[in-house]
Amino acid sequence: MNRRAALRSGTADAHRRVDAAFSRFDLTSRAGYTRFLVAQAAGFLPAEAALDAAGAQLVLPDWPERRRGLLLEADLAELSVTAPEPFLPPLILSGNAPVLGAIYVLEGSRLGGALLKRSVPADFPKRFLDARQLAGSWRKLLASLDDLLTRQDDLDAAIQAANEVFARFEEGAKAQTESLAT
Repeated sequence: MNRRAALRSGTADAHRRVDAAFSRFDLTSRAGYTRFLVAQAAGFLPAEAALDAAGAQLVLPDWPERRRGLLLEADLAELSVTAPEPFLPPLILSGNAPVLGAIYVLEGSRLGGALLKRSVPADFPKRFLDARQLAGSWRKLLASLDDLLTRQDDLDAAIQAANEVFARFEEGAKAQTESLAT
C-alpha cells in the first residue's frame, strides 16, 4: 500500500466525522458561511502555526507558498469576525512524519474547498476557498510521503498527526454548530 493510501485509510474515520460536521453549515447564508469560516479557522490556523514552528519548509521547501491562513483571516475580517482562540492544547509537530501528516490534511482540504465554493454566493469573501494549489504541489506532497515515510513508525506518526489536525477541525465545527443551538 502506498503512503497516501495508508494515510487515507488511517484517517478515514476522522475525515468522515469532519465532513459530517462541516456539512451542517449553510454556505448560502452570511451567518452560516461566517460560522463555517470560524470553524475552519479553529482547525486551520493552529495547524498552520504548528507547521511553521516545526520548520515545515525544511520538509517541503514550498511550504510558504502553500500557506492560506492569511487568506482565511482576510475573509473573516471582511465579515467583521476575528479568528477564535484555540480551545485545544497547542499542536506540537516534531519531525518530518508529523509535519507531512499535518500538511496532508491541510492540502487535502483545498480539494474540498474547491467543491464547496460553488455553494457560496458571489458577493461573499472567498480568498481561502479560492486558493489554488500550485502546479504539481499535490504530486510533490505525495512523492514526499513515499520518500520520507519509509518506516512503519514514521507512517504511524504521520497518521497520528493527521488525526490530531482533523480533531481540531471537528472541534471547531462542533463549537460553531453548538453555538447555533444556544
